[in-house]
Amino acid sequence: MSGFDLYQTLDVASTASQGEIKRAYRRLVKRFHPDSHHEMANHDRIAQVNFAYTILKDPQQRRAYDQRRCSNLGLGESNGFRSPSQSWQEPGASGGEQTYPYAQAARDADLHLQQWLKQVYGPVNRYLAQILNPLDAELTQLAADPFDDHLMEDFQAYLADCRADLNLARGVFQSLPNPANLAGITAQLYYCLNHVEDGIEDLERFTLCYDDGYLNTGRELFRIAMRLRHEMQDVLQALL
Repeated sequence: MSGFDLYQTLDVASTASQGEIKRAYRRLVKRFHPDSHHEMANHDRIAQVNFAYTILKDPQQRRAYDQRRCSNLGLGESNGFRSPSQSWQEPGASGGEQTYPYAQAARDADLHLQQWLKQVYGPVNRYLAQILNPLDAELTQLAADPFDDHLMEDFQAYLADCRADLNLARGVFQSLPNPANLAGITAQLYYCLNHVEDGIEDLERFTLCYDDGYLNTGRELFRIAMRLRHEMQDVLQALL
C-alpha cells in the first residue's frame, strides 16, 4: 500500500453518509480488532481503521480532508495532519519496519481504551450492578412492615453496602484518565454515579423519617441510574 486513503481504508465511497461510515467502521473493527479472535485480526490494520474513522466521523475534519484530497495536496501540516501518502505506507516498504506518528498514536489510543474498559469500566459496572439490581427486592421486603425494626435494619445494611460500593466505584473511576474517544460514555458514567449517590442519600433520609417523598425520589434516581447504565452497555456493545 503506497498511500493511505481514508475512504478506501473504511471501504466506502467518498460520498458515503455518516451512517454508512459508522456502519463500515463497526464492521471493520469486528473483523480486524486484535481482541476479536477473527482470523483476519490485525493490529496495524485496526490502527489505520481507527485513524480513518477519527477523521471522517467529524464533519469539519472530513470537509478539510475532502478539500485536500480533491486537490491532491493532502492534509496540511497547519491542520495537524500530514498527507495520506506521508502518514501511512506499507511497513518495511522503504527498507524495514518503521513507526509512523498516526499509527503509533492510534495504537496508543486503542491500548488506553482497552485498559480503561478492563480496569475502570468493568469494575465500576459491577459495583453499579451490586447497588442497583437488589433495590426492588429490598423495597418489597421492607414494604411488609416499614416500622419493623429488623426489616428496617436489613434495609439500612443494604444502603450501607451501597455506600461502600459507590465509594469503591468512584475510586476506580478516577484511577485512569478517560479515553477521549469515549467522552460520551465517560460523561454518562459520571452522571450515573451521581444519580446513585443522590438516590442513596434520599433513601437514607427515608429510613430516618419515614417520609415517602424521600423513598419515591430515591427509587426514581436509582431507576434513572439503571437506565443510564443500560444505555452505556448498549453503546459499547455496538461500538466494540
